[in-house]
Amino acid sequence: MKTPKTLQEAIVYFSDAERAFQYAVRLRWPDGHVTCPRCGTAKHSFIKTRRIWFCYECKKQFTLKVGTIFEDSPLGLDKWMAAFWMIVNCKNGISSMEIHRALGITQKSAWFMLHRIRKALQDGSTVKLGRSGAPVQVDETFIGGKARNMHLDKRAKMNGAFSNNKVIVAGVLETGGKVKTQIIENRSMRTLHTLVKKHIEPGSALHTDDFYGYWGLSKDYAHEVVNHAEAYVNGKVHTNGLENFWALVKRGLHGTYVSVEPFHLFRYLDEQSFRYNNRATKNNPLNDNDRFELAVSQVFGKRLTYRELIGKELEKPHAEAF
Repeated sequence: MKTPKTLQEAIVYFSDAERAFQYAVRLRWPDGHVTCPRCGTAKHSFIKTRRIWFCYECKKQFTLKVGTIFEDSPLGLDKWMAAFWMIVNCKNGISSMEIHRALGITQKSAWFMLHRIRKALQDGSTVKLGRSGAPVQVDETFIGGKARNMHLDKRAKMNGAFSNNKVIVAGVLETGGKVKTQIIENRSMRTLHTLVKKHIEPGSALHTDDFYGYWGLSKDYAHEVVNHAEAYVNGKVHTNGLENFWALVKRGLHGTYVSVEPFHLFRYLDEQSFRYNNRATKNNPLNDNDRFELAVSQVFGKRLTYRELIGKELEKPHAEAF
């Protein structure tokens, strides 16, 4: 059977447990050499009836799910694959209530499942933007409700800071390319200069608004500004790409997810960034299956437990959002 191109085809394709298993095995071990996720050895035997391996080195059994976001999940790959397809291909995201109704699992399980998928969608790339020669846009936005309407415990768990009672999120977008997001403490000159210098190639064309926090960057960048009090575009200088991305983020947060805990906000930003960075463009004509396969290929070597998710344990270190 051909690989799926639509959600309906994906549901049919992955409803076969053996086919779903072989599909995931090919993504995890593309060279065909299965290795133990604990010790890395290739000395093992496969128990076909249970779809598990026995490692001769560490004397332990392991499954396809070990060392992935699927680990310790009782849900089958048919449900995981359907959830993956929906979250990476629905432009405004998909809520846990929708997953709960569509897949026939509890809302709590759906919520945990979606957060584990967002863990897989995180981009740990440290490559600086601007290397292609395209201008790089930098902008910030404010997300969230008023602090006075939040409980003190929620404010205490903020992964960032409030400005005008909202969370500050900075974005960097290479025009026509990828976007990166990060929650920042404040909009001071020091914070914004550090962000720009760390993540944008020196000498790149830099487009920002005329906020004072960006003053002084012309020493290291071809910095041009647009005064939004006068116009949205100054010749070829604009931040419209990032403004469009912020619109997508807020449409998902306000329309699909409705209620997002501030300390989980970075996960939703990772999700939206993945879809945006892997959108179909003239130079990169990705389809839904390409986006899905890329997402599933990133589940390996990542894990998120429920205790880590709710803050009972410190989450294992991961690459910065940038």
